[in-house]
Amino acid sequence: MKIIKITCLFILLSHVAFCQSKEKISITFNEVEIVEALSELERVSSYKFYFNKTWFNNSFLISKSFNDVSLEDVLTEILEDTTINYFVLNGKIILTNNNIIRDKLPPNFFGTELTVEAEEIEEEVDKVPVLKKQYLNRSKINKTKIFYIGKESESSSQKMITLSGYIKDEKTKKPIQNLDVFIQGTSINTVTNNLGYYSLKVPMGFNVLEIASLAYGKHQKQIVVYGKGTLSFQLSEATEQLEEVVIKSDRNENIKSATVGVTKIDVKGIKNIPLILGERDVLKVATTMPGIKTAGEGALGYSVRGGKVDQNLILFDGAAIYNPSHFFGVFSAINPFATGSVDIYKGSIPAEFGGKLSSVIDISTKEANMEKFSGEGNIGPVTGNLLIETPIIKDKISVLVGGRATYSDWVLKAISEESIKNSKANFYDAIIKFNYKINEKNDLQATGYYSNDEFSITSDSVYNYSNRIGSIKWDHKFNDKNRLTTQLASSQYKFNIIYDGIFNRNFDFGYSINETELKLKAKYLYSKKHKFSYGLSSKLYSIKPGDIVPLGGESVIERKSVDKERGLESALFISNLFEVNDKLLLDIGFRYSFYAALGASTQNVYDPTVPISAESIIETKTYEENEVIKTYGGPEVRFSARYFLTPSISIKGGYNRTIQYSHLLSSNTTASPVDSWKLSDLNIEPQRAEQFSLGLYKNFDDGIHELSIEGYYKKMKNLLDFKIGAELLLNQDIETELLQGDGKAYGIEFLLKKKEGRLNGWLGYSYSRSFVKLDSEFLTNQINSGDYFAANQDRPHDVSLVSNYKLTKRYSFSLNFNYQSGRPITYPVGKYIYNGEEQVLYSDRNKFRIPDYYRLDLGVNIEGNHKNVKLAHSFWNISVYNVLGRNNPYSVFFVNENGQIKGYKSSIFSIPVPTITYNFKF
Repeated sequence: MKIIKITCLFILLSHVAFCQSKEKISITFNEVEIVEALSELERVSSYKFYFNKTWFNNSFLISKSFNDVSLEDVLTEILEDTTINYFVLNGKIILTNNNIIRDKLPPNFFGTELTVEAEEIEEEVDKVPVLKKQYLNRSKINKTKIFYIGKESESSSQKMITLSGYIKDEKTKKPIQNLDVFIQGTSINTVTNNLGYYSLKVPMGFNVLEIASLAYGKHQKQIVVYGKGTLSFQLSEATEQLEEVVIKSDRNENIKSATVGVTKIDVKGIKNIPLILGERDVLKVATTMPGIKTAGEGALGYSVRGGKVDQNLILFDGAAIYNPSHFFGVFSAINPFATGSVDIYKGSIPAEFGGKLSSVIDISTKEANMEKFSGEGNIGPVTGNLLIETPIIKDKISVLVGGRATYSDWVLKAISEESIKNSKANFYDAIIKFNYKINEKNDLQATGYYSNDEFSITSDSVYNYSNRIGSIKWDHKFNDKNRLTTQLASSQYKFNIIYDGIFNRNFDFGYSINETELKLKAKYLYSKKHKFSYGLSSKLYSIKPGDIVPLGGESVIERKSVDKERGLESALFISNLFEVNDKLLLDIGFRYSFYAALGASTQNVYDPTVPISAESIIETKTYEENEVIKTYGGPEVRFSARYFLTPSISIKGGYNRTIQYSHLLSSNTTASPVDSWKLSDLNIEPQRAEQFSLGLYKNFDDGIHELSIEGYYKKMKNLLDFKIGAELLLNQDIETELLQGDGKAYGIEFLLKKKEGRLNGWLGYSYSRSFVKLDSEFLTNQINSGDYFAANQDRPHDVSLVSNYKLTKRYSFSLNFNYQSGRPITYPVGKYIYNGEEQVLYSDRNKFRIPDYYRLDLGVNIEGNHKNVKLAHSFWNISVYNVLGRNNPYSVFFVNENGQIKGYKSSIFSIPVPTITYNFKF
């Protein structure tokens, strides 16, 4: 048998005249490559060297001197930092890569369990592994490439060896994060960090390294581990991502994951969507998805699954952003070039997030380029944008800097109409992000962001609002299974109104809200079946409800200030992604939140037997600085599950319980930049919600087509609403103007998506209802007799069609169509005479609706030529917003003019708006 022949050969070699060289040599190497050094040793000695030149890295240079030492000593020292071993035999020096040639076999090498037949060993003798474990695993090794890691040493006693490396995308060369990396047949596993780095301890000898990801599929690397070493490689995605597809969904992720109601925005793909004035807007694109609606064209805020606009947590690199818009909601305050990913959770909200009822919009900026200087930007009709990325220390420190501004003031001054010429509307935003890879176990990143808007519709008033955000995040890896992320984030939103009129009522009014959060989040990879995430967070709110200061010595405005509000919201959370079997996947989460309203403050106590009003105050309590006024809290359960009906069909279900301790004060049907916030206190309870979700998901043509149908039902408590004619600003006793009641929302969402081919895009439809009930034992606090009525955000039907047709590699056409039911409104339905004066009789609240909304946008996209070497790659977008010229109503309102009630309708864009935008990237 061949195995016997091989054994005899090893025994024979061990008895042939084998000896260590006694020859002494003297030699000096001065920055020479190792191959050259070996050739020089061969020249000055009596030995012939045998090796493969491809084993050596030409960048490895030797600078050493040796005087009257043995050849073995020289070889041992110059090969110390390599994976090369040597063997001396009959005037020959035989080099081996990774492994050792032994003069005798290890004790009990063969053993009784070795039964490998000769026919199973087809490789040459020098390819045959020597370690016993490798022989025993010969049956596992197929004909794919084997990677040899580290350097074998006879003196080594290590049984577990550290293996590490970087995994990058084969096409983009960018690191791939959150890849599962594990050793087949063991519980040894880890995941790659944001730099694509992994590290784990593996047994010495033969192993199968597996890499698994929804986006990249499963890959295996057969490795033989001799000692500590690295294995870096590149992976190609399981599906080709087309820039024309806006919603990023890795192939089959929609049917494999356990999450319900999650939307991922492909930031790169939004460049083809025709939007107003050519400005890319990730949040506007999000509203084309079922279940996410705007309050109106050009309006601030978003309604998600029947929730109010204040029930959405918008995070920007972990920091809350309260007003993510510019220009009255026409543009997003989020720079699209700086945005790396946008994940919207509207059904299954992870346990780490809290403080809002309806959704989490998690926006992350992209990692700055650590390899070379690069940038991109655009020039549009009213805005310009530029982003630059550069490494400070290559592959270690990098920085991203971006800025965007409008030149609309210059455009307005060029218009002859005097009222428009004297108006003002401008904005700008800036971002800087710093990335520092400290070492293999520690990464640091910091983000700073600022945005500012200033507008003036009339010559006597100027409005200003701004966002300021800062965050710093430290990622630390303890070992292969445990890692910790520590993040400190701070955000501020404020607005200011300056009035300078002619009636001596000049004033300066200011408002601000600040939020600071410390969050610790840990991940524990218990096994392939159990992945835990747990941590804690604490958030401090500070609100300056407003103060008004007279301007000028003749102003009759009285200086006034409302007491500051402060609150502390803390939480503990834990979740477990549990793979029960190949069909069933559970995501089980639990969060316990605790809130304390803090002083200094004065709080009114009201007589419970009569409606709350200034006349029903029975006591006023005073609280000192940081004294606890009132506490709230409770458990928040997060649960979702996925079950495969067939390999291409899955069903998912979920349950969410959420608590919100802050409230938006706005008596308008749409949000505005001068809306303010109110914290829960002695008289205002936190909002609470429970949501049940169920969905069916089907993929066709190997994931090219996706179909999903999701249904939900949501119950809400303590929703905030307002009495008729409520005075919200500068009201010290704001609770006297407020009402709290119950709400419910339900709906069904349909989405059909095509991700590849010349024609791609999606069709979305949702039927959803949202109701509120303001009931009370006191008739004065009842709305619509205490029955459920349509909420302001109730818009039953919503249809969106987004598509792109690629004519050639350079030319494509885009279409965006949207239809929504009209928003509820309260109309005057009659009039009557009271005390000799004519009064208006209004309908029940929100009994009627404004006209339905629909809009069609068209665009032509022209890519620059495809030359590889040029100064910059360009992209032109020519689009027409509202092609049909539909005069969609923004709001409908009524004015009493000379004793007559007249209705008016205002619109934002009532005519087609053409746009040409030039984009460039270098």
